[in-house]
Amino acid sequence: MSERLTKTAVVVGGGPVGCLAALSLARRGWKVDVYEARPDLREPASKKNTQLRSINLAISHRGLAAIQVIDPLAAQRFLQTVIPMKGRMIHDANCSLVSQLYDKDGQCINSIDRALLNESLLDQVSSAPNIRVFFKHKVQLVDFDKKTMTVLDVESGTPVSVGFDLCVGADGSYSVIRRQMMKVVRMDFQQEYLRDEYIEFKMPAGRGIAGEPVFLLDPGHLHIWPRHSFMFIALPNQARDKSFTCTLFAPAAVLDGLGDRVIFLSWFKTHFRDAFELIGEDSLVAAWTQNPRSPLICTKVSCRHSGGYVEMAERWKYLQSNPYHHLDRAILLGDAAHSMVPFYGQGLNCGLEDVRVLDTLLGEAQVEATAPAGLAPGTVDGRLAAALARYSESRHDDLIAICDLAMANYLEMRHSVTTPVYIFRKALDKLLYSLTTRGAHSLSSLVPVLARMTFATDVAGWIPLYTMVTFRPDISYGTAKRRAERQSQVLSMLGWFGTAAAVAGIVISRGLRGSNSLWK
Repeated sequence: MSERLTKTAVVVGGGPVGCLAALSLARRGWKVDVYEARPDLREPASKKNTQLRSINLAISHRGLAAIQVIDPLAAQRFLQTVIPMKGRMIHDANCSLVSQLYDKDGQCINSIDRALLNESLLDQVSSAPNIRVFFKHKVQLVDFDKKTMTVLDVESGTPVSVGFDLCVGADGSYSVIRRQMMKVVRMDFQQEYLRDEYIEFKMPAGRGIAGEPVFLLDPGHLHIWPRHSFMFIALPNQARDKSFTCTLFAPAAVLDGLGDRVIFLSWFKTHFRDAFELIGEDSLVAAWTQNPRSPLICTKVSCRHSGGYVEMAERWKYLQSNPYHHLDRAILLGDAAHSMVPFYGQGLNCGLEDVRVLDTLLGEAQVEATAPAGLAPGTVDGRLAAALARYSESRHDDLIAICDLAMANYLEMRHSVTTPVYIFRKALDKLLYSLTTRGAHSLSSLVPVLARMTFATDVAGWIPLYTMVTFRPDISYGTAKRRAERQSQVLSMLGWFGTAAAVAGIVISRGLRGSNSLWK
């Protein structure tokens, strides 16, 4: 019997998606090396020097299901630090509050600090016997034919050559692995900057009767101040902190005009008076002058079709029209493939779901973690290549769908949530949901199913779009988008029928009053 060697996967990027990908492959028996260009964020020096530029995360059923499928212990650890949010709290211009619940059955999304989630997953990765983590190591070059990459040790300044069997690019919106893959894959790449930028603030904890820290706003809601062309949001932080991470989203042209302290404070107080009073002038000015203004980016990877002629060598079999992988040697996950605007709260959830979907497909294809010793260079692992190809083919529609849905949800959050038409349609949406659906699909009931299959093939009943995206990880994003479009057409028809009935009722009522007057 020939000797078999354990395959090595390199995961580029030590964020939540990269960590979960490393855990997934290690669980399947691979040796895994994780390369992260930044220092270990768990070190005190890293925490002290970290700039506030990451929007608080709202992790929902998709992200939770992915982590629970891959590593239940990691899910248990970080769930202790989340704060459930049952709905949106709308703050209007007069400081009045309106609660809009996310789900008729009380299901919640969860607010969590990005660093806390990342630290929890890094702890889990560091404890795995077949995973090594290299911080301050920056990938410079990848040779996919030779299956090697050049990595710069930032501290020593020494380049190191690293071999691999599979390269996972989980290195974010400005992915080095994506740029390297574009040299060998006919991949179209679209990066769009929105007109809007964001800047973060912090609402401190208040003080209770005994001087203990208390939340200044209801921590069970995601708070939104919608102001048509811009908005302000606040998400609660962990219970011990009792603070809120707040984010202002506005067109860059608006922010450019607020450079002066006096102008900024006057503008903020005019539009967000209750938030102004809770945060305080000094804290507002400090954040405005010290925290970075960050762009909003939407990234899509799409394929270039060849037009029909397929006169290609063996390696092109696996390219076809699939943009997220290359043969059996590389794949893009998370923001490296699909960074999206944060207005559906699905950026991280989608990235974690990428890992779950890939893990399921690797299992279905029976991809092995070992290979015969002395395998000829350039040999393609057919099972692994087929699994990666299937990922690209099946995942592309979902990733485009959620990027589009996230963009559309910005208009809803900053404006539509306050309009009578939106409120009426939402009420009708929930009524049809209640009439056609018996009850919520709990996360605990869905996790065993999602450990065996990517998504359900049969979905019954009327389900609101937000519920499908946020609380039904068994429904793919593409399916959710298509179902929602059909349901929206029905709601529009019902709206027209309702309007016609109301008008007819008014006409008939007036007619009857007129006819009755003839008999007086």
